[in-house]
Amino acid sequence: MGSDVTRNEYYLPAGAASSGPYALDVNPASDGPLGYSSLRIVELAPGEKHAFNTGDEEMFVLPLSGSCTVVCDGEEFTVGGRDNVFNRVTDSVYVPRDAEVTITSTGTDGPGRFALPAARCTNRLPARYRPAEDVPVEIRGSGNSTRQVNNFGSAHTFDADRLIAVEVITPAGNWSSYPAHKHDEDRPGEESVLEEIYYFEISDGPGDAGAASRGTTQRHGFGFHRVYGTPERPIEVLEEVRTGDVVLIPHGWHGPSVAAPGYHMYYLNVMSGPGEKREWLICDDPAHAWVRGEWERQDPDPRLPLSSP
Repeated sequence: MGSDVTRNEYYLPAGAASSGPYALDVNPASDGPLGYSSLRIVELAPGEKHAFNTGDEEMFVLPLSGSCTVVCDGEEFTVGGRDNVFNRVTDSVYVPRDAEVTITSTGTDGPGRFALPAARCTNRLPARYRPAEDVPVEIRGSGNSTRQVNNFGSAHTFDADRLIAVEVITPAGNWSSYPAHKHDEDRPGEESVLEEIYYFEISDGPGDAGAASRGTTQRHGFGFHRVYGTPERPIEVLEEVRTGDVVLIPHGWHGPSVAAPGYHMYYLNVMSGPGEKREWLICDDPAHAWVRGEWERQDPDPRLPLSSP
């Protein structure tokens, strides 16, 4: 389990979807199950630049590690990043479709890693900088289902044409994306059609600092992720996930995402779909929806928020 990418087109282990300048490149044109959403990750040495045209996609420039400057059609933004996804909420920049963009890594402590969550869109909105201090941090769930959501690009906190993107941090031993839910039917006011990308990172353990000296990038930290469908629309994913892994969800129930004890889990969610209205409306699996009622009798996990601006 977790290594046979030819058996499951929905699970891409780290490195399986690299292309050209990108350590990860998943998009509707990459011969996969997506029709609207994209995610690319570019790694840049200090002072190194990456220039591109956004084409028919709107996107965010989101530092996973390091800081950068972003120039969009001649307008420059200074983006304060972070050491890693667990220690700080980050600045970001929204860039519109049909734009010329250059990212320059400004860090001094090794390469920066920058995520480009994106979606095909119609309308061209202005480029905008969002400081970390402006990002609403939500504590969702309770008990061992408590997680942190950084709403840098959610439908209710940021204006975009099609793209929805958030970060989720699940403390070690907790469950998130639970109860399992879906958003693959057009039911006005109840459920919206959105495909989704999950990109994972897992915190290091005590033995991970020496991985590079051992000639490996493998880390000990891990978690699990589940996706399942219906007889009419089958999909099946149950994978051990590690840093750099991706799960693609064109439809179906998804959850839970489970962080192993000792290791915090991060995932970047990227969503988009065909609906005229940009909204995140979900339907819980009826078999497990009752679990939400249990949260009223539990306290939120005191470890959260794990990071802040």
